[in-house]
Parts: sequence; C-alpha cells; structure tokens
Amino acid sequence: MKQIALCVSILLMASNGNAQNPATNYDESKVPPYKLPDPLVLSDGKPVRDAATWRNVRRPEILGLFRSHVYGRSPDGAKQVSWQVASTAKALDGKALRKEVWIQFSGKPDGPRMNLLIYLPAAAKGRVPVFLGLNFNGNHTISSDPGIRLGFLWKEKQRMPAPESSRGSTASRWPLERILERGYGVATAHYFDIEPDFDGGIQYGIRPLFFKPGQTSPAPDEWGAIGAWAWALSRAMDYLQTDPAVDGRRVAVLGHSRLGKTALWAGAQDERFAMVISNDSGEGGAALSRRIFGETIRDLNTRFPHWFCGNYKKYNDRADALPVDQHMLLSLIAPRPLYVASASEDLWADPRGEFLSLVAAGPVYRLLGKRDLGTDQMPPPDKPIQTDVGYHVRTGKHDITAYDWEQYLNFADRHLR
Repeated sequence: MKQIALCVSILLMASNGNAQNPATNYDESKVPPYKLPDPLVLSDGKPVRDAATWRNVRRPEILGLFRSHVYGRSPDGAKQVSWQVASTAKALDGKALRKEVWIQFSGKPDGPRMNLLIYLPAAAKGRVPVFLGLNFNGNHTISSDPGIRLGFLWKEKQRMPAPESSRGSTASRWPLERILERGYGVATAHYFDIEPDFDGGIQYGIRPLFFKPGQTSPAPDEWGAIGAWAWALSRAMDYLQTDPAVDGRRVAVLGHSRLGKTALWAGAQDERFAMVISNDSGEGGAALSRRIFGETIRDLNTRFPHWFCGNYKKYNDRADALPVDQHMLLSLIAPRPLYVASASEDLWADPRGEFLSLVAAGPVYRLLGKRDLGTDQMPPPDKPIQTDVGYHVRTGKHDITAYDWEQYLNFADRHLR
C-alpha cells in the first residue's frame, strides 16, 4: 500500500509540471545522515551569544556565503530606476482602488520594465499594509477585472501579447476580494517582466544592464535569475514606500514555488520587508538541501541552470560541502515574522525538510527574543502553528490556495496590525 501511495504522489506532482528524476528519493528511511552548519557559530568557530554579535558579525557572514555560493551577488541599490503611475481607478464594484505603476529599470523607454499592479481597499482610512509578490502568468491573470492591461506571454522564446481568454485564469491563487475585505492590499508583477524564465532568458532581462564593459555573462558568483527577481521585488518596495496610500513599514513579501525561493532571498537581503512568506518553495527555498529527499541541488541546476549563480553547480551531489543550508537562509529573516508552508502531496518540495529547516532556524529567533515554533514534531495536515514564525502543511498538491491565504492573513493580523 505504501508503494502504491508513493506512486500516486509522484504522478500527482508530475501533473503539476515537476519533471521527475527516476533516482529521486521519497523514502524517509533512505535519507542519509546529515549535520547542519550551526547558524550561531562564527566562521572562526566562536559561538554567537548575543544579538549584537549576530547582527554585526554572523548575519553578514551568512549573507555573504549565500551570495558567493547559492544565489549570487546582486547590484547595490537601483540603477537608473524610475517609476510612473500609469493608471488609477475604482475596481471590483467599488471595493478596491486599482493602480498600475510602470517601474523602468534602465531609464530608457524601450528598456526592461516591470508593470506593478496594486489593489487597495477603497474604504481604507489611512495607510494600508500590503502583500507583495510576483505572479507566474501576467497581471491580467490574477483577476477577471477588465481594467487590468493585458500582459505578454512567451512562446518558443518569442514575446507576444496575451489573449483575452487568459484574463483571470489564475485568480484562485490571488483571492483579491478576501484580502481586501481583511484590510490588506496586494501588489504584484509578472516575473517575466524582470527576466523570462528559461535558459537564455537573461538576454531579455535586467541582468545585462549591470554587465561591465566587454562582459557577456555573469561571473560565477554573480546573480542568477532568482537574484534578479528578488532584486526587482526590492525595487517594487522602493515605490511602495513612496505611495501615500501604502504603509511601507508593513509590507509582507510572499511567493509560491520558485517565487517562494525568490521571496525568501528578497526578504533575507532587504530588511524593509516586515514579513516573509514562503509557499511550497522546496529545494533552494525553505527545504534542507542535506536531507536528499525530493528535488536536489543537481535537479535544480540541471533543469533550471539560469536560476542560481554559477558557483552553486559545484555542489551537485555535494550538499554536505556547502558552507550553508536553507535553515540559515530562514535565520536571516529573524527577528521578523516568517511563515513557511508546505503541501501534503508535494513530496518533490520535501515538506518535512521545509518544516525541519524552520525548526533549525529557531535558535536564532530565540536569541533575538522571539518565539520559535515550540516543537520539533511536524504538525498534521491543516493544523497551523503560529508564533513569531508560522508553519502549516496543507492537504493537497503543489499550489497556493484560499486555505493558504487564510493562514497568511491570520498571521499578518498577529504581526502587522
């Protein structure tokens, strides 16, 4: 029966677009022994015993290690970035104020541009806390609202206008009316605006804007596509902090799957994000790499060679040689509220590895006077744990659903109100 259930889970994940490696391990008994690097031990072996040492020494060390070995170094600040409010209107039967903001990355009209779509509660009095996240298929797909400009899609590496029939096609992942009803705003942009998500997409994105004279590709320790998407989230944050209707001190960055990895990296680097939410982010996101369960570093670098920095490929089949693991990424978000979520049928993303990663980040939260999960026992499906960090494993497949959003809204009520 266990073998049958395992086969069913693998088929379910394949139906979600996750190509499977036949050597993938889905057996807990076959997870090799591993030892995690201690986030509270300095590179010279000395222990971190106080918040000042964490803040001034250890945190910068860990951030530097992730930049050198995993995600790559991103440029400092914004280069010739500007923005323009392209439209403002009432929407959703008067329940929302809709804005579209063009964020220009190069200062050139024909250069890369991110179209930031914002919804705010129309009845709000004062500045509004906002959930910021990238979307997979275009702004027009998150709602059937006819006022959203149609975006673009890429087919065979060619950019073309999206069809009207795609409007609202991913609305289940963005329950706008419920979010607005709870008193929050939403800001989102299509991640392909920043860099199209295929090997070779770099030529159409923002990374070449930062090449040195004569440079044609990133250096081994320079940012991959995830770094570029995360950098753009910080540029969206630059704008949100200027919007008089948005409370720039209460912006939660979130993402699902590869965009969950992106949200974690954005939140780790940019401490202006008041809350960070990872939904089914898996390997290279919240899940521990050393567990060797589900997707592995080799899988990531083989299937998506453009996502991470070149140096990350050195750790294919050598996760134990990495000077970091993903619990250390989560620790970089401390003491800010952090929520990690999994799905019961999403074995490819290693739900247990995501949970254990958050447990292993707990000592940093405690050092900084915050509460960790309070347990090392993974909760049953649909039984969230929420303290200063949050975790749930939802019944179902690799997705972000209304159930997930309800937990994030509850968590935000605890920490952003």
